[in-house]
Order: sequence, then C-alpha cells, then structure tokens
Amino acid sequence: MTQAPRSVRRLVGFLAVALLSCAALAQDLVPIDRPVAVVDEDVILRSELDHAVGNIRSQYAGREDQLPPQDVLERQVLERLVVNKLQVARANSTGIKATDQDVDNAISRIAQGNNLTVDQLRAQVEKGQSWPEFRASIREEILIQQLRQSFAQARVTVSESEVDAALAAEANTTQYHLANLLVGLPDGATPEQIATAQKKIEGVKGLIDRGEMDFNAAAVRYSDAQNALEGGDLGWRGLDEIPPTFANAIRTMQPGQVIGPVRGPSGFQLLQMIEQRDGSSQAAEPVTEFHARHILAAVDDKHPDAQARAKIDTLSARLVGGADFEALAKSDSDDVNTKTQGGDLGWFPSDRYGTTFGGQVAALADGGVSKPFRTDAGYHIVQRVGTRQGKADQGAKAKMREAIGRRKLEDEYARFLREMRGEAFVELRLQKSGVPDAPAAPAPATPAAEPTPQAPENGG
Repeated sequence: MTQAPRSVRRLVGFLAVALLSCAALAQDLVPIDRPVAVVDEDVILRSELDHAVGNIRSQYAGREDQLPPQDVLERQVLERLVVNKLQVARANSTGIKATDQDVDNAISRIAQGNNLTVDQLRAQVEKGQSWPEFRASIREEILIQQLRQSFAQARVTVSESEVDAALAAEANTTQYHLANLLVGLPDGATPEQIATAQKKIEGVKGLIDRGEMDFNAAAVRYSDAQNALEGGDLGWRGLDEIPPTFANAIRTMQPGQVIGPVRGPSGFQLLQMIEQRDGSSQAAEPVTEFHARHILAAVDDKHPDAQARAKIDTLSARLVGGADFEALAKSDSDDVNTKTQGGDLGWFPSDRYGTTFGGQVAALADGGVSKPFRTDAGYHIVQRVGTRQGKADQGAKAKMREAIGRRKLEDEYARFLREMRGEAFVELRLQKSGVPDAPAAPAPATPAAEPTPQAPENGG
C-alpha cells in the first residue's frame, strides 16, 4: 500500500490537532482533551495517556517507589502508545482484521482467567473506563498480536537441522526466570552514541551493584526495552531461548545475580537471574499433529490482494461444486513447494506454519475443507486429511522449534519496530516540566531523558 509523502502526513497531523483543539475550545465549560502526540495521521490525547499511566500506577500499588518521576513515567508510557499506534496502523494497512467475534472471544478468555462472568468483568471495567473503550483496546491488542504473528511467518524460519542441533546440545532441561535491562542503540550508531550508552549502562549497573536501586526499579526507570514497565521481566526460558552471548554464563549464575553489560543487536544489556527450575516434566509431552493439503493464492508484487482474493473465491466455489481438492491444488495453487504433490503438507504440529494456519486446520474435522483465509503469504484454502498424537520426542522437537523461533523473533521484531518508529512522523507534545525532552528513540519505548547515573571512577 502506497504511503502518503511525509509532508502530506505532517500536514494532516497538524490539521487533526488544530481541529481537535478548536472543537475543545468551543466548549467553554468542558476541559480541553488536548493532543500529547501526533503520530502520522493520528493523534494521542491527554486522556489516553492519563488512563495508560493510571493503569501502570495501579499495577505498582504499594510499590510506587519503584516508578520513575511522573514526567519521566509519562514519556515512557507515551512512547509505548506511539509504537502501539504505529503497529495498529500497519496491521490495518496490510489487511489484518479483528472482528467483533474475535473481541468477544478475547474478552471471554479474560473473564475466565479472572474467574468472572463477562457481566462481572464489565462491571469492574466500567469503574474506570467505558466498555466501548475497553473493547477498542482489546481490538488493538488483537491486531498487534496478529501483526507480530504475520511478521514471524514472513521473517522467522527454523530449520530441522537447527532443532536437531539444539536438542543434541541441550545438556539439561533447566528453565530460568530472567529479567533484562536495555540501553538501546540505533542502527549504525556513531562512536559518540555508543560511548554515551555504555556510560549510562555502566552507571545503572553501579547503582544496582551498590544496592542503591534494585534491578526491577532500575529497569522501570532506565530500560529502553518494551518490557521496561514490567521491570524487565522476561518470564521463564530454556537455554535455547536465551541469546548465545548470555547462555554460557546463565548456567553458573545464582538467583539475584546480575551480569553485563553486554553489547547485542539492540544495544547494551544487563541480565538478572531471578530463579530457576527443572523443566524436564514439560519436555516429554506428546504433541497433536495434523496431515493437511492447501491451496495458495499468493499476494506479492505480481499478485495484488484483490486479484488473489478473487482467485481464491473462485477456487473455493469450485470445491463447493464438487471439484477434487488434490487436482485443483496441482493445477492452480501458487505454492511451488507443494503444488506438484497436490498441496500435500505432510504431518506437522499445529504451530509449524503459524497460529492462523494452525488454528484453521485444528478447527476442521478430518476430510473437512476451510473457507478462504489470509496469512502473510496470501489466501489459503486448507483440507485436513488426518490427525494423530505425536511421540514424546516429536513434542520436544515442537517445543524446541517454538523456543528457537521466539528467540529469533524478539531481535527481528525489535528491529522492525525501530525501523517503523524511525520512518514515521512523530511529534511529542508533552508540556515542559523541567526535564528535557527525550531524544529520538533508538529503540521502542525509550524513556525520557533523565539524569544519567554516573559510572564511579576506577570501578569503585
């Protein structure tokens, strides 16, 4: 989809701000809900920022001392909102949809996870937010998740040899609960930027080592990572989900220990071991496998979306009319790897080709044929041939493939977000409060410029 020139997007943004401001001024007795950021053709309002900051403060109830000053927190949260706006816009522009049914299903899962009915959840939500606003936020989360999944399908591949090598090298099944702190660097960072970032992270490490600030609070205040406001929590991971730079050191770390700084693709990082556990009970679980065929109508430079959609609808109608799936795949599928086999994909776990594809296969009965659906590759029709329970070692392979894929996705998607943020027109409009504006973010969710802790001289 062709994007408007930056000058046009800038003008549209200014006009949007002007119109909103004029409308607010016309209401003499109504407080002005002014824009605090312009993001391409969209704006972020003060009320949106206040609500998001309020959510963070409620999560830290009783631990408010771990949060940065209010103006710094606002800039951190605003940067996250900016990146979310950009992801939602990209999802919409690439044809990703979140239906009302998708939102209803997500809300039902949230209610069940909190042992509530949907009506009880709604009553709780409406104490601080309108129900339509809550539904809109859930829709945005779904779009962002689907964009990430689409990105993974297009950019992240894990070969069988990688999985086999990782399983062979895995000496144990220990899992580690980790947290990280990132001082980000832009692609092609200058020597001055590198020196500044290194000085900052060494200063932060000094604060932690001297006991002047715990790791969680330091991550909230200083980290440039997307998980900064969660205290840098990375959750539980196996060694294959940990960057090789840290993997060897992890084996000998004790709970609470911090290592780094280490230079990685996104900048300088510190890593903390929170706790560890034996994950052997999870490694031998069997996995459900499916045997399926598919027909692809590719969407690419040579095949526009509308053309692919028309093609797949025609093929779907032919199948409904009694055409043979295998024969139709041989004659009309755009998947060159499976076309000669009648679209046969063989046996695979549900996550092999992404969650969208896997979900379509899992929803079918054996012999069933799906309606057309969209992935990053284009439009598909899938026929489920059979299902079986895989062996324990196949379950271990599936888990290992997922772990390696997650590790690859983190670095790739973080780079994608930095590129998208750098290409967009973004103007932050927070009022001055004695703290200088944050520089252009080298990584998503960059916090506002706060006085950088100084590394002590002579390492002391």
